[in-house]
Parts: sequence; C-alpha cells; structure tokens
Amino acid sequence: MTHTTLNAIALITGGSRGLGRSTVLALAARGVRSIFTYHSNRAEAEQVVAATAAAGYPAIALALDSGNTERFPEFVSQVKTVLSEMGAERFDYLVNNAGISHHNSLQNTAEAELDLLYQVNFKGPFFLTQQLLPLINDGGRIVNISSGLTRFSVAESGPYAAMKGALEVFTRYLAKELGPRHITANTVAPGAIQTDFSGGMVRDNPQVNQMVASITALGRAGVADDIGPMVAALLSEDNRWVNGQRIEVSGGALL
Repeated sequence: MTHTTLNAIALITGGSRGLGRSTVLALAARGVRSIFTYHSNRAEAEQVVAATAAAGYPAIALALDSGNTERFPEFVSQVKTVLSEMGAERFDYLVNNAGISHHNSLQNTAEAELDLLYQVNFKGPFFLTQQLLPLINDGGRIVNISSGLTRFSVAESGPYAAMKGALEVFTRYLAKELGPRHITANTVAPGAIQTDFSGGMVRDNPQVNQMVASITALGRAGVADDIGPMVAALLSEDNRWVNGQRIEVSGGALL
C-alpha cells in the first residue's frame, strides 16, 4: 500500500533547529504530523511544537542522543507509545537529519574525533533506521541528510565528508533492500547553509558567507528554509518514483 500525505506521520531526528526544524514546519504546512527528536534544548523543541500546533498539525518532541545506540530500544518504545496516542501503529516518513560538524585535516584528526563522527553521523542513522523499520509503513519514505562536501572537497572537511559518503552508500542499499516493501530511500545533500551548525560559521562569519556566495550560481549562501520544504516535497506522493538518489540542494555550488 502506498501512502499519501493524508494522515501521514513523519519522524525527524534533530528537529528542534536548523534544517530539521524547517522540515518539521514544512511538513506541518502540508498536513503531516511529526515526531521529532532534540538533543538537549527542550525550550527550542517546545517552540517548534508551538509553531506546528499553530499550523494545526502539532508535533511531538522526544529527547534522543543520536550517537548513543544503547538507548535506541528505549527510544523505539517511546515512539510506539506516541504513535498509539496519535491513533497509529506505524509512521510513514523517516528523516535522518541529526548530526555533528567537524573541521580538521585528515592528518591531524584524532581517533576520538573520528569515533564521535562515526557514532553520530553514520552508526546512529544506521541502527536507528534498522530498529525503526518495523514501524515504517510499507510504501513509506526514508530521507538521509548528507552534504555537498561528498561531491566537492573543502579544506579540513575530509573526515566529516567521509562519514556522509558512507551514509549515501547506505541509502542506496536501503533503497534496494526495501524495494519489496515499496519504501523509497534517498539522500538530500545541502550546500553551505546559514544555521548554527558548525558554530554558526556560514551565518555569522561575513568572510565565510561571502566565499560561499561567490562559489554558488545563485549568488548567496543557503538558508534552512531552502532545504526543509524541499525535503517535505521529496516525501510527498509527487516524488514516489524517486528512489536511491542523491539530490544536492546547494543553489548550484561549485558547478
């Protein structure tokens, strides 16, 4: 059975700010209810809940450390409870958005740095997806958030980009393995976006912002709302035949 956005439910990791927040709000505008995770800032999460309630499709916020796989069974149990409260047994859309940034050369990256990147940016999405698969409706959708840095190379971005590259390969294999269930899996790869990711570097450092604008065909750095509505659109029935793809959303960076 293929699901439309009517009564659809999404689960978005890292939904309290930045791209995740934009995705939750864009889905609410399309009539999709969301369960979203936040790492530690409950106040930010509550602001998103309030904004979706105003749109008429209130979201539910759950705390989750995306790098702590030992807590995933407990989280999945929480999701089951929330779904029951929403009058559902399963959900339709999974967006693996939560992640951490990293800036260091390959030569100088310490083992602990790489381990943390692996835990949050690859191992977390891998096992969270694995454990949530029984709760995803047949005909559902999975979107994993990657990065433009898997296509072009920027100084001190190699370790981060390598983990995102692994996520992209994982996504293609998901699309293949989940084909019998009619579940699609795609990667969205944003360019440089003006959020508080990387300490707000693209947003708050004028030199970085200008550099990004200079290498982008559309002449500016991206904003969160360039991404969230695109993800919401990709999850819709209009894009049911898009599967196993990497879609870059960068305004034309380094063409």
